[in-house]
Amino acid sequence: MKNPAMTNEAVELLRKLISTPSVSRDETAAADILGEYLACKNDGTFTVHRHGNNTWCIPSDYDEARPTILLNAHIDTVKPVAGWQHDPFCPTTEGDLLYGLGSNDCGGGLMALLQVFLCNELRSRNKAYNLIYLASCEEEVSGKNGIESVLSMLPKIDFAIVGEPTGMQPAIAEKGLMVIDATAHGKAGHAARDEGDNAIYHAIEDIKWLSEWQLPKYTSLLGKVKNTVTIVNAGTQHNVIPDQCTFTIDVRSNECYTNEEIFDFLCKNLKSELKARSFRLSSSHIGREHPFVQRCIDAGLVPFGSPTLSDQALMRFPSLKLGPGQSSRSHTADEYICISEIDDAISMYIQLLDGFSVR
Repeated sequence: MKNPAMTNEAVELLRKLISTPSVSRDETAAADILGEYLACKNDGTFTVHRHGNNTWCIPSDYDEARPTILLNAHIDTVKPVAGWQHDPFCPTTEGDLLYGLGSNDCGGGLMALLQVFLCNELRSRNKAYNLIYLASCEEEVSGKNGIESVLSMLPKIDFAIVGEPTGMQPAIAEKGLMVIDATAHGKAGHAARDEGDNAIYHAIEDIKWLSEWQLPKYTSLLGKVKNTVTIVNAGTQHNVIPDQCTFTIDVRSNECYTNEEIFDFLCKNLKSELKARSFRLSSSHIGREHPFVQRCIDAGLVPFGSPTLSDQALMRFPSLKLGPGQSSRSHTADEYICISEIDDAISMYIQLLDGFSVR
């Protein structure tokens, strides 16, 4: 190991968190464990704050005249899927692999960033910026009580690192998300007679159009806007022509369009009644010219665009995703993180932040 003490601390705390179920909106016990750990580690150089199940740390020498960097990752997990061969709530180590729900998404990044925040050597050498750590909740459900509820309580943030699993490569763009509930309308009638107006057939026309349409603007980072019809419901019984058919559209936006623009475009081209659940989960992007992105490139890292959503969508300041683990392991049976990935992440974070200037 390059950082044996910090890595061992990170892994030990991660094992405790894996052992503590923290499915979204039920993270209290996990937040308590993190709070207890921070209370034990606090040497007077930072203050700990909590709102709901969000916990953040601000250095005691915080200076509003300096720019501020936010280190963020989430403590919640999805529910365990079927197919686990290991107990998802019993951390199991096999060689370099640590199995457990939330180990990869995103316990590895959560723990590595925490150790970086607590690193006395980095803190003593750093005078160019303030470093804040935030462990947020409800990320997996984009909940209102998660990071969105505490951003206004933080000092002004100039830049953020989000510790989602990216293989420690910088994700400088990520797709946004908009969920649309669509309703096709018809008229009820008896299936045995030539009457009624089948809402399913109207829905099929719109679904077919959705399978073929493309917005013209796209980039090499995020590609084209993607939509997928994921749920369809209609009918009450076999002999009644359905007067209504509902379907759900999952829209993944790129950085070329706002969610509102895409919604307006769909409203003009579909016959069904559309209602967006939210416009708040926007696509995000940070330019390659940003000094932290340039620092990543200088370190041999390769920027890319991420198709998955994170709390980055709710940040209205420059940010990128950079964390240990692989996105492909997230939300899967037998999720795992490599202990060496956590160790390497701690080293890389320190390398990138040591001597860094936000401006």
